[in-house]
Amino acid sequence: MLKTTPLHQSHRRMGAKMADFAGWEMPIHYGSQIDEHHRVRRAAGMFDVSHMQVIDLHGKETRGFLRQLAANNIDKLTLPGKALYSCLLNEHGGVIDDLIIYFMAEDWFRLVVNAATADKDIAWISRHRNRLAPLVDIRPRLDLAMIAVQGPDARTSVWQSIPGAQAATEGLRAFQAATYHAYFIARTGYTGEDGFEIILPAGEAAALWTALHTAGVAPAGLGARDTLRLEAGMSLYGQDMDETTSPLEAGLAWTVDLASPRDFIGKAALQSQPPTRHMVGLLLLGKGVLRSHQPIITAHGEGEITSGGFSPTLGRAIGLARAPLGVAPGDKVTVDIRGKHHPAKAVNYPFVRHGQPCYRER
Repeated sequence: MLKTTPLHQSHRRMGAKMADFAGWEMPIHYGSQIDEHHRVRRAAGMFDVSHMQVIDLHGKETRGFLRQLAANNIDKLTLPGKALYSCLLNEHGGVIDDLIIYFMAEDWFRLVVNAATADKDIAWISRHRNRLAPLVDIRPRLDLAMIAVQGPDARTSVWQSIPGAQAATEGLRAFQAATYHAYFIARTGYTGEDGFEIILPAGEAAALWTALHTAGVAPAGLGARDTLRLEAGMSLYGQDMDETTSPLEAGLAWTVDLASPRDFIGKAALQSQPPTRHMVGLLLLGKGVLRSHQPIITAHGEGEITSGGFSPTLGRAIGLARAPLGVAPGDKVTVDIRGKHHPAKAVNYPFVRHGQPCYRER
């Protein structure tokens, strides 16, 4: 049986098309994925992301424990509420998961991990806790829900829907969070737009969802979330990286701290295996659709598309691809689409940020 979020009945009442996503019955769209995409880029949309797992780590050993677990340097977190994007790596340097880590106090760090990997992540964290920091308390927060509100009007809509929250959150910068009564409100997101991700008690989620809708925020499904994150050049676990992929070859080198003397699981493997591939953006130059696993042919060898689709903002097919190191922005490549070769161009990504294209045609 598929798992459901506290907002399941709200989605049904709004006419959502539901489907299986990582063992959860989740809304794919509420009538038009394209309309939902544009709504987020131009105004505000809201997503139920309660399937993602919140994990609270408590105890005085927590920072030292995370120093060894996270590929990014947890010591960057000194201000309560500050967040850090990182990866958890296996001993071979492969990506177990990508996640956000929030520093709330020296004895409290909050992790938000992916739905499809949550059970695996908890088991992995627990195993290493037993070995490295047995006094750390691991608390999966099954009592919480999570709503993402994204778009240029997102923050104003949230303040209208949660009376009093503006004073507590107006000064937040990107990748910072604050608590307001029972709400944990973070200025983060997965769309390339401004907004908040709100973690709150499960029993209060439906009321907030209704309040946001009354304030003019449109519900959006996982279909729009995927096209938005692709335009923003944001990686998706299981497509752009996995346990067989180094973060250095997945466009995530910026999340890995190899410079400091701090050791972490997977560091030795990364240092001994220099990358031979890197991530590039692709624009299809003609008609067609880019999809994951399509081969690309370049002057430096073959690569593969990891994420692809139609960009509603740009009106054309775009993709992320793992390509040989020699491939550079502006290079012409060929994509094998069902046995036919289609021309494409390598570009920097993101493709779109804050509603505007991030590249210029030559």
